[in-house]
Amino acid sequence: MYIPVSTKSYIRNVVTKAGGIYIHVPFCQKRCLYCDFYSTTYGLEWKRLYVSALRREMLSRRSEIDSSRVPSLYIGGGTPSQLPASLLMEMFQAIAESFTFAEDAEITIEVNPDDVTPRLIEALHQTPVNRISMGVQTFSDKLLRFLNRRHTSAQALQAVRLFREANYNNISLDLIYGLPGQTFDEWKNDVDMVVNLGVPHLSAYALSYEEGTALHKMLEEGHVVETPDELSWQMYDYLMDKTADAGMEHYEISNFAIPGKQAQHNSRYWNGSPYLGLGPGAHSYDGENIRRSNNTSLKEYVQATEDVPHQTEILTPRERYDEIVMTRLRTFSGLPLGVLTAEQRTYCLQMAEPHILNGNLVREGDVLRLSKRGIFVSNSVISDLMF
Repeated sequence: MYIPVSTKSYIRNVVTKAGGIYIHVPFCQKRCLYCDFYSTTYGLEWKRLYVSALRREMLSRRSEIDSSRVPSLYIGGGTPSQLPASLLMEMFQAIAESFTFAEDAEITIEVNPDDVTPRLIEALHQTPVNRISMGVQTFSDKLLRFLNRRHTSAQALQAVRLFREANYNNISLDLIYGLPGQTFDEWKNDVDMVVNLGVPHLSAYALSYEEGTALHKMLEEGHVVETPDELSWQMYDYLMDKTADAGMEHYEISNFAIPGKQAQHNSRYWNGSPYLGLGPGAHSYDGENIRRSNNTSLKEYVQATEDVPHQTEILTPRERYDEIVMTRLRTFSGLPLGVLTAEQRTYCLQMAEPHILNGNLVREGDVLRLSKRGIFVSNSVISDLMF
């Protein structure tokens, strides 16, 4: 159930728990073929207006979480590294004015490899950032050009080196598999490259053709074809085996980390914890049944004088159950049946029984988990357990 709201939100008086913060920076130099996240290619003046509006939103909404002990901050986009150093510093000053972070808080910023320069790193050293998330996607220059990425394989390797020399060791790299025309050997090289670099975290996603993207249009017009399921499964199987051999834990369907380096902020999404989303297109959740999404309009965002235009969604009990099933079964820790009501638990076990019998699900006490085999058909399994 969606409730459009243009003034102060009902959620304002509900969320008071310790929660992470997500900040959406909606700027890119150019658009990648596959991306459906909200972004613009607006210039410097819009970036200044955005940071000013972000400061206003922080001050306006900081009471929605316990602003005195924030456990995580994730700055994503878009491309946060497209902000000039001076505006990055201004943004972090505004963050400090509104929030206090726990001593062990995880503070992540997304960067594009070709934005990584000594000047950017010098600016980041003046902030509390302690984790870097870098979108590499592939180490094949041919595929990078096809995807309309700005960087090369050499620039990605150089960026990792620069961060390490600057003592940033908590680095996560993103890869995509199932790209049009991508061979198994190209994917094998991508995974091997990440493992050989020794970064502590890897996020690897199957390519999805999102409606409204340039890549989806190419698919509809027959310019590209989807990767066969058999090849995608072969790629994913290699990914699981190679990361396991490297000592990385497969803690979520698309995420792998050495022990102790799991993404703390993203884990909040999967375990149902509250978080506050700031910026155009950002989402918030109260940890119970209320979600909020800011409108995907930079112009509306910078023009707002009080609360930014947004929508509020109040989840029904069935919708809340579906979200729990969807998010918890994505994780290695699985779905704890104790978080369900008696009625939901009965229904869940009834729908899970065929998948337990065929080996796609494993029940260990009061926890349901996907088996290795079940991961390959996770969408079908999770869908069957939902109302």
